[in-house]
Amino acid sequence: MRLGRTASPAYGAAHITGLGARLVLVPLSRPWGPDVPRVHVIATTVSLSDGTEGHGFSWTPTIGAEAVLALLKHDIAGAALGRTADPEAVWQPLWEYLHEAGGGGLTTIALAGLDLALWDAAARRAGLPLTGLLGLTRESVEVYGSGVNLHYSLDELRAQAERWVAAGFDAVKVKVGKPDLGEDVERVAAVRDVLGPTRRLMIDANQRWDLDRATRAVTALSAFAPAWVEEPLRADDLAAHAELARRVAVPVAVGENLHTEYRFADFLRAGAARVVQPNIVRVGGITPFLRIVRLAREHGAALHPHLLPELSGQLALTLGADVMVEEVEDAGFGALGVLRDPSPVHVAGGRLTETDHAGLGLRFADPGEDTPATAPQALAP
Repeated sequence: MRLGRTASPAYGAAHITGLGARLVLVPLSRPWGPDVPRVHVIATTVSLSDGTEGHGFSWTPTIGAEAVLALLKHDIAGAALGRTADPEAVWQPLWEYLHEAGGGGLTTIALAGLDLALWDAAARRAGLPLTGLLGLTRESVEVYGSGVNLHYSLDELRAQAERWVAAGFDAVKVKVGKPDLGEDVERVAAVRDVLGPTRRLMIDANQRWDLDRATRAVTALSAFAPAWVEEPLRADDLAAHAELARRVAVPVAVGENLHTEYRFADFLRAGAARVVQPNIVRVGGITPFLRIVRLAREHGAALHPHLLPELSGQLALTLGADVMVEEVEDAGFGALGVLRDPSPVHVAGGRLTETDHAGLGLRFADPGEDTPATAPQALAP
């Protein structure tokens, strides 16, 4: 595997001359709960001195979108002006500049908007997709079916698992963390019954347990051979994760709420996780994501990016290790009709492949603009 670029994109003296950002509301066709009918994207455009533009985004489902937008407009845009167009060179000084407002969280989510736009500009300048810039290592990657489904009835959960099987997925993930552990056992048993003995099943508790309850729950649910248990404890409780990893045989997975490479290093050094799941936006973009990939490899941990398959899938295609990409049912940007261009990836039969595009291939449409998902289709003669 190579994480270096196939060739230097010849930044030369190109520097940042402008950064724009706007909020995009993305209604979900399958709400993630009664309080999550939509998610928020902050679409970004970076302008460079050589005339190149790059398009990126920040993302947050429910909380902080306006704060991210404010950081981009009032802090990052001004601090980025005149700096090099090389994303790997500009990321660290800007992260240090923003650190007064926090080392991670809103600051790294916002910084991703610039980082992704700079990588997009670099690939577009080279006339390549992102994978061409980083070095494509395989033609397809596995996708696992995922659902924000703790609020589903047992019948709805079983039906969702059946849809994944029918669509060709060989691995799926379901939410756990009901107040009654017996209900979790019943739900996971039902999904395992649908999947059969050979497909992989993962469980995600979304930080709902304390250490003792997690120990009891994981022990009970281990009867269904979960491939990992995700976020069983409060995300920032390093000591408890390390202790749980000693208590249970099921691999512990963390990462969607770890915001810096330094925090990932803490968990890996402590033996608190055998699976890491960096969210490319939450950690600050592609630049820190690649650093976390190296950390995971150094510690022998599996790495599977969290959500955002249109972006995660492209990066997974550049990684030589077995990396699975997560797709939440009916939540892809392309299928939701918010992309100006066709999606840069295609998922079929539980595999993700790349489509023809330049850069990241992720430009978000303006309100009311026709998109590939909404534009009228010509009738065949």
